[in-house]
Amino acid sequence: MRLVDEQGQQLGVFSKEKALEMAKEQGLDLILVTEKTNPVICKLIDYGKYLYQLKKSEKKTKTSQVKGIRLNFNISLHDMETKAKQSKKFLEDGDRVRVEMILRGRQKAFNDLAAEKTNKFVEILSSYTSIETDQPLKKEPRGLSLIIKKGKNEIKNETLPDQKVQDN
Repeated sequence: MRLVDEQGQQLGVFSKEKALEMAKEQGLDLILVTEKTNPVICKLIDYGKYLYQLKKSEKKTKTSQVKGIRLNFNISLHDMETKAKQSKKFLEDGDRVRVEMILRGRQKAFNDLAAEKTNKFVEILSSYTSIETDQPLKKEPRGLSLIIKKGKNEIKNETLPDQKVQDN
């Protein structure tokens, strides 16, 4: 079996007994890397340290999702606060939040009022936690939407509520 040390340097080809003896002398574990080659490749590493590094790298690779919050044109202030608290939970989990204002029928004629309500929601949310826009407020066929992500710690984004609507 071909033996590789912790730094990745090849030590040579050894018998299984000799490789196990070397691992025991160094206080390391003998790990089979691949058995598809001839001779098989084994590595001398501390297995506990290896598992720790794997767990650490898995935490770093957590992908952020885009969670959705839908607001109606006739939403009340209390409902807006409730949805802002839910958005805060999403942001604290590291996810981004897509805020959608759904407009139906004649409500589509009142884009400016819908934008004001969306900005009011963002204002309420920014009072709970620091945020920044990932995608500005824009008009879509069914209404308005914007994407928010967690801002820098302790810095409140005060310019966000005064956004204008972008047409596509």
